Amino acid sequence: MAEPEQPVWITGRLIRGYGVASGRDPGSPYPAGTISLQRPLFAQRGLDLSDCFAGTLNLSLAPLELRSEHPDHCFEQLLWTDRHPPETFRFWRVLVRCGDSPAVEGWIYQPDPQTKQRHGQPPQVVEVLAPPLEGIAPGVEIALGVDPHRLWTIEGTRLWARLLEFFKFRVLAAQDAFFRDWRDSPSGAVDPARLRLWLLGAWPEALALCDRDLLATCDQAWRLYGP
Repeated sequence: MAEPEQPVWITGRLIRGYGVASGRDPGSPYPAGTISLQRPLFAQRGLDLSDCFAGTLNLSLAPLELRSEHPDHCFEQLLWTDRHPPETFRFWRVLVRCGDSPAVEGWIYQPDPQTKQRHGQPPQVVEVLAPPLEGIAPGVEIALGVDPHRLWTIEGTRLWARLLEFFKFRVLAAQDAFFRDWRDSPSGAVDPARLRLWLLGAWPEALALCDRDLLATCDQAWRLYGP
């Protein structure tokens, strides 16, 4: 992998994971670990992870959250187990650096939250696949060199709270009419595309939030300040 041009370095702190990816959790239904089961299927589709440890590094970026687009690989609806429906996986190439050690090539590993039924991660946690690293232990800082055009961080909780406050007086003043122009006619639900178009002119900073966060903020604003 060629090093990204002028990568931006994002630093996270290593935390304990579920132990399911590596198979270290004695209660896991996957004794070999999920990565060992998934890796041959990824290889069949063009992603060779044979140099990576068969487990994930779980990095907390708190209070930041990672935002991403345009993955290097996306495997849609991959059936890798008979225990639950297929999942979608996305991967981004990154550089991984632990302490003063030289950076190595690795991957951000992102099971789609919409298809992942178990062991979901908080929005502040990033899962990384990398070759075995020396000196890693919970609490150690690990830096990721990323392409800033495809991977960046936001203060999600703070931004969500500010958007809720932004909505507050508009909902109090307009009530149901405030959401009317954003609703999808057949379903009556808020249409995120229409909401984004409105935010582009009203408060574009909120566009850094994902659709799920935007819709959750609308729902909370309505429950708190609606009739």
